[in-house]
Amino acid sequence: MKQPGFFDVEERLARLSGLGDQLEAFSRTVDFEVFRPDLELALAYSDGSKGGRPPFDPVLMFKILVIQTLNNLSDERTEYLINNRLSFMRFLGLGLSDRVPDAKTVWLFRERLTQAGAIERLFDRFDATLRNAGYLPMSGQILDATLVAAPKQRNTNAEKADLRAGRIPEDWQDKPAKMSHKDRHARWTLKFTKAKRQDDGTIPSSDLAIPFFGYKSHVSIDRKFRFIRKWKTTDAASDGARLREGLLDKTNTASSVWADTAYRSKANEDFMDKEGFVSKVHRKKPHLKPMPRHIQKSNAGKSVIRSRVEHVFADQKSQTGLFIRTVGITRATMRIGLANIVYNMRRFLFLERLNASA
Repeated sequence: MKQPGFFDVEERLARLSGLGDQLEAFSRTVDFEVFRPDLELALAYSDGSKGGRPPFDPVLMFKILVIQTLNNLSDERTEYLINNRLSFMRFLGLGLSDRVPDAKTVWLFRERLTQAGAIERLFDRFDATLRNAGYLPMSGQILDATLVAAPKQRNTNAEKADLRAGRIPEDWQDKPAKMSHKDRHARWTLKFTKAKRQDDGTIPSSDLAIPFFGYKSHVSIDRKFRFIRKWKTTDAASDGARLREGLLDKTNTASSVWADTAYRSKANEDFMDKEGFVSKVHRKKPHLKPMPRHIQKSNAGKSVIRSRVEHVFADQKSQTGLFIRTVGITRATMRIGLANIVYNMRRFLFLERLNASA
């Protein structure tokens, strides 16, 4: 077997390009340098005057988080695949002889950004890039939320009661190792799904209620381009009241707001009216009464528009396997924030290709 040479690597990379390397498209379309000021501010690295090995470039490390999010990888698997895949190396600007960050370095980098609360600034930075490219929030906005699973906790009823009351269970307080593995912010809720047709052709009269543990990702997308413009991470038991907690985008060129019945409440309607938004929120079925025909027709018309937000969650869960591997809402917010940035990057790629072919 002959020794691989420089031109062999170049030929293999050219072959990857011909097969459609998504990361190469990311490099061409997304200017990752725009993130540098926010990354450097959050990381606050020393000037190197005290010596020691210099840290990896923050933009390179952020691109590693993008790879992780795109492929739903653990830190250990990320380290292995960067060493293994030419497409990953090319995206990161690494050669075969360059040093690759190990799993611990990736964890420390993400943790430093998490503790600095940098994810909101990074999201806003890319949103500004989208606006500068001409993708302004237009035609109104659509709100929705999806459940994001987290590792289940095996707590006693007394421990659950303490957590719901905002207290740390007494048995945990002198056990820091146990505390570090206990998620005190994720919650149980019921996920309702439509009952499926039985083998005999009948459909049960009630829908299925499935217990679910984790967090909830709330997003607001613009109707025109379907980018995520506002977002929030909460525990899974949170409800539609989150609409009033910064989810509405006042910079949208239209005032209409679409959402499902979970967001229909007097408090939300009053809030939207006061803030100058026009509610297109679905109306609920009257209790123990049939849905009036005109409301059915109105809801059906709203559903045609509102359903577009479901594509966002479908993309995040099918393409990037959105799941919380970490403990606590601060890290969950980082994970969901990264997923939202990567979704916007992929959407940006799609729209740019569409415009180029038009």
